[in-house]
Amino acid sequence: MNERPTGQGAAFAVGLLAGSIATLLLGKTLATSTPAKADASSSSSLDPQSTGTQRQADDNDTPSRKSSPHGNTHHLPDEIRSEMLSRNSLYFSSPPSSSSSSTSPPSNNNNAGMDCITSASVLVIGLGGVGSHTAHMLARAGVGHLRLVDFDQVTLSSLNRHAVATLEDVGLPKATVLSDHLRRICPDPDRLALDPVVKMYTGDAAKDGTMMDPPDGKEEWDVVIDAIDDVPTKAALIASCARRGVRVVSCMGAGGKADPTRVHISDLRSSSRDPLATAVRQRLRLMGKKEAKEAGVKITNGSGVANGGWLSCIDDDSKLAVVYSSEKVVAKLAAVTDEQKEEGMHNFGAVDNMRVRVLPVLGTMPAIMGQAMAATTLCELGGKPFSPVGAERVGRNVRHRLYQHLKNREKKFEERHRPALKEGSDNYTTNGIYVGPIQIDPDDVEYLMAELWKNRCALSGERLGTVLELHRWDVGRPATPNNLVLMSVKSAQKFERDFDELGDGREGVDAEVRRKVDARLAMCILDAEDDIE
Repeated sequence: MNERPTGQGAAFAVGLLAGSIATLLLGKTLATSTPAKADASSSSSLDPQSTGTQRQADDNDTPSRKSSPHGNTHHLPDEIRSEMLSRNSLYFSSPPSSSSSSTSPPSNNNNAGMDCITSASVLVIGLGGVGSHTAHMLARAGVGHLRLVDFDQVTLSSLNRHAVATLEDVGLPKATVLSDHLRRICPDPDRLALDPVVKMYTGDAAKDGTMMDPPDGKEEWDVVIDAIDDVPTKAALIASCARRGVRVVSCMGAGGKADPTRVHISDLRSSSRDPLATAVRQRLRLMGKKEAKEAGVKITNGSGVANGGWLSCIDDDSKLAVVYSSEKVVAKLAAVTDEQKEEGMHNFGAVDNMRVRVLPVLGTMPAIMGQAMAATTLCELGGKPFSPVGAERVGRNVRHRLYQHLKNREKKFEERHRPALKEGSDNYTTNGIYVGPIQIDPDDVEYLMAELWKNRCALSGERLGTVLELHRWDVGRPATPNNLVLMSVKSAQKFERDFDELGDGREGVDAEVRRKVDARLAMCILDAEDDIE
């Protein structure tokens, strides 16, 4: 029986036709282009102290893969590139969140999200199982400039988790192997600038050279991806970026774990059951305390929050977001072999002071964590950041108590201010103060506590363990999800005193804290209130 196509079927047919046309155009482009073929006799340096973009052939160079270090390149027509990124463009085409970062697009441009991604510069340090997957997806998603840093080479044992390496890549630098693969995905250097650096990040400016310098025309990197698995250098990188105010997305331990449902994204202090996160957190605190002592600056509780120091990145996921697994390690380090005992452990490390014992790794976990890092980065760059669910859960009794306390407090507030309303008035606002009913239900409390405010006071950073309450932020608006802030009792009491004395509790809040609270409220995904007359 012949049936007329539905609207969805017609749209699907149009999509197929457009895809076919784009494929034909790509075929013609590749057929007519004349990329520089790799000379079979050419070679590139494997010198760990050289970079992929600055390698010079000299008497000390070591031969490597007999191909161009950057792969074949040629121009991609706009229609081809547009089709390659079409699915991402559709995702980021809706109006972005008003809370997005400085790289976020203006809302009056429907393509601004993808524009920000394609113009972004991202530094990826560590190109093993985690970092290779992150860089791979960033390139596929359209990021315009990637600097790929790793001193190490592809090994046989790394093939179980690396995103792109094959058997023929064993012995070659991870940075150039990844760069060559990504170049085959996007052969146009004007649309994807690749900068492989075969060098170890040390945190020493003299040794690192220009590794951390942003690309020409950029004041700073948009995002730095930290996929280092060594504690000292990982802490050094995070500290360096925190001092410079550079956004970092960092991965914690992926070894010895397997459960994908235990992967979380949070601030560093919230990470739990992760030995690497614990070690990095402790080292950062020691670094911060040492610097504060030398500078004569007081640090409260080792957090750096009190004086706004760089160490506040431990508690602030807008500065440092970490991907970690709360799963308990189920496979421990491999035992030391007789050969290692006999010859000395120090003789088996690729680099001095690096881990020698082998950590069991199920290849799926680094891939999942690497993709999580890529998703976080892309959504922030594209102006559609998400609010990750924390690992800490809130009990039903706690949620019920917060809801009842909010209702009772709002009822007393209404009784105090309602007499100012004219009798019989349908208006809920008097002298700029809303005195109507609250507009949330008990189910909203779980979202507000765990997802929006991460179970901690928005003003002081205090966490579960102290008594927390939900308070209206702007008294001129009703108690809706996007106008309720989680506060400790001490902070709430001060907020109320400031309201009585200043007419607005927000006036007594530090300007930077107030900006962050406003930005966080703007991320609330629950429905806002209707306009109140």
